[in-house]
Amino acid sequence: MNIKLGRFNQLEVVKEVDFGVYLDGGDSGEILLPTRYVPEECKPGDLLNVFIYLDNEERLIATTLTPLAQVGQFACLEVNWVNQFGAFLDWGLMKDLFVPFREQKMKMQVGRKYIVYVYIDEESYRIVATAKVDRYLSGEIPEYEPGEEVNILIWQKTDLGFKAIIDNKFGGLLYDSEIFAPIYTGMKLTAFVKQVREDEKIDLMLQKPGFEKVDSFAEELLQYIEEHGGTIEYTDKSDANEIYDVFGVSKKTFKKGIGELYKRRLVVLGEKSISLVKSPR
Repeated sequence: MNIKLGRFNQLEVVKEVDFGVYLDGGDSGEILLPTRYVPEECKPGDLLNVFIYLDNEERLIATTLTPLAQVGQFACLEVNWVNQFGAFLDWGLMKDLFVPFREQKMKMQVGRKYIVYVYIDEESYRIVATAKVDRYLSGEIPEYEPGEEVNILIWQKTDLGFKAIIDNKFGGLLYDSEIFAPIYTGMKLTAFVKQVREDEKIDLMLQKPGFEKVDSFAEELLQYIEEHGGTIEYTDKSDANEIYDVFGVSKKTFKKGIGELYKRRLVVLGEKSISLVKSPR
């Protein structure tokens, strides 16, 4: 059995000691799970799902805590402290995660958060992180279809919008024109593939394709007005963030929906409200 360092492993309890239990680490020998992490009524023979990392003396140790990132994952982590060798990030465990100076794009500062990739340094066999995440994005040809739902981690702001890491694998771009609510580096969102371009780069959007169709939203808006007594205190001058919070669409779609209902003579537009021409029965 080979232990996966920096990941969760299912290991058998082999013996109990005063300071915890030892787990069968196969070729790596017995691995300590300290008392504070031992489940109640745990006994030899039980199988436990534990995260394996290195303690301060570089020995394998187990925990039942879930770190903010495992080896092979991207994450947004905060700097706890720095010294002459590098920065140390809070990743949810007793021992902080090390980022050598050579793996920093700029000198990291205490209290700030950075997008990093977690990996095992081949020379030292230590779990470390790097802020130079570009080289860990997949070079495979993306096989996404337009409209496919994906999970994204907002990476960094650019002149065009925000770079994002898709499904912990690919890089993508969310254009400013597709952003209708505040977003920030480190935010995790559900997005949709707009297109995979000929250069194999991925364009993203926050709304599901088809949701922007005016006709469908106009009907939803009409129903909303009916359900709220025939009048709502929202107009094309309302704040875009407020519109998104209430209706789940961009201000552009909202204005088109209003226009469609007005053209069909279903609503009257007031200075601070929209009302049905004829109140619902």
